[in-house]
Amino acid sequence: MRSVIATLVFIALPLSAAIGQPVKVAGGRVEGVPGKDASITAFKGIPFAAPPVGDLRWHAPKPVLPWQGIRKASQFGNSCVQNIVAETKPWTYEFMTHTDVSEDCLFLNVWTGAKAAGENRPVYVYIYGGGNVAGSGAVPVYDGEGLAKKGVVVVTVNYRLGIFGFFTHPELTEESAVHTSGNYALLDLIAALNWIHDNIAAFGGNPERVTIGGQSAGAANVHCLVASPLAKGLFHGAIAESGSSVSRLGLMGAGRLADQEKAGVRFAEAKGAHSLAALRKLSWQEIFAPVQGGGRFGIVMDGYVLPISAAEAFAQGKQNDVPTITGCNREDLGGGATHPTVTAEQFERQAQQRYGDLASEFLKLYPAATDDRAKVSSNESAWDSERAEQYFWAVVRGKTAKTQAYTYFWEHTLPGPDADKYGAFHTSEVPYVMNTLYTSGRPFTDEDRKIADAMSSYWVNFIRTGDPNGKGLAHWPSASEQPGRTFEVGDRFAVIPVAGDKAKVAFFEEHLLKGTR
Repeated sequence: MRSVIATLVFIALPLSAAIGQPVKVAGGRVEGVPGKDASITAFKGIPFAAPPVGDLRWHAPKPVLPWQGIRKASQFGNSCVQNIVAETKPWTYEFMTHTDVSEDCLFLNVWTGAKAAGENRPVYVYIYGGGNVAGSGAVPVYDGEGLAKKGVVVVTVNYRLGIFGFFTHPELTEESAVHTSGNYALLDLIAALNWIHDNIAAFGGNPERVTIGGQSAGAANVHCLVASPLAKGLFHGAIAESGSSVSRLGLMGAGRLADQEKAGVRFAEAKGAHSLAALRKLSWQEIFAPVQGGGRFGIVMDGYVLPISAAEAFAQGKQNDVPTITGCNREDLGGGATHPTVTAEQFERQAQQRYGDLASEFLKLYPAATDDRAKVSSNESAWDSERAEQYFWAVVRGKTAKTQAYTYFWEHTLPGPDADKYGAFHTSEVPYVMNTLYTSGRPFTDEDRKIADAMSSYWVNFIRTGDPNGKGLAHWPSASEQPGRTFEVGDRFAVIPVAGDKAKVAFFEEHLLKGTR
């Protein structure tokens, strides 16, 4: 009944948006602009925190600075500091950041079809991927209009990246009121979620029905927010696209604070800065310039944002327990390829390195007697492994979670001149789930548009209710509803086995869950 009601609500949505203008938010008043569709109003470049510059570099975000008059929210704000490139195949223009970059980058964007404040539409907060060193809320494929047309208020958020988002140093830890450093990117996201909680009703959104989602590093950051006590109560659903794993639970190899502080000291010395004050006097360009031995900084278990790892939070039942969607793509980063080139010798060597004392059992299930057979086994094992990783992540999660998890496997090839080369590559599902095919010049067909309509409808149903299912859609079971199965999406929508047969499922269960029982 709930899904039928949701469908009727979509049908009844207004054809023209007329939310009261200007909108009052923390800091002042903002005025949006019509979207490509007249029923949507877009508010771009809204500051949600003070610029993290000068003495606020490597500091938790401070409250937004007020402005005078009405701020015209018609253009995206600066993206956070990163290298800007037009494309990096297979990711073409629509997947890339194209704005100016600056340390002054803590902006968010809102798309809404509401006619008035207080309509209580569900809210989707999208967190971009890019290895936590690239990305922006202004990336074309993350445009919020596609989901906003289906009744969701969409927010995209900028967060600090790389050295500016994750730097750790003993002096930073010493000056901190909470005696830690790093994870400024996560603190930015938490600040944005607090801003959304306090302000989204003015855009017709419901602060008690917020879902966070993201792909790749964005998915890892989603897992961190699920694990963080600082984010408690700020969201009610989570979507992690290409970012869940049994062993790491999305933390991308988070390190310990003491170890990363040492890396911070080495970085400062490489920059010729012998104090934190000297580092802060450097321009962002000087900080950003690579140095030999400078290291890479990422998510850290800092005792504050992340008192424990996400894996430990789930094991102890200390996570923010919300319904979750997670999945991966056929040609994701797990080894699947449209034209595998592995030889039998290479495949057997990789099996020994990856599976150790389980390698002989693995090679019985995925034989490599010849090079041709090795190529087939390479893809079959990669796809089975990817699906199993997501599914058994949900199994581990389910030991302490009271809410449901839904897993998927995306297998539709994104059309274009390189389609045969890249297939259903990492992040290629995003324009379909965001309903943003219009941001790309790829040769989409009616079939692509049908897939985008179905995928975005699953996402909207989940954002609205915590369950992706609804009228007119194939049933997507939760991981606990049909054990050993996942949901294939893209060219078809159907329940499929996690791996090729029971023996293969059992193998990956043994391999992935070893030490977690």
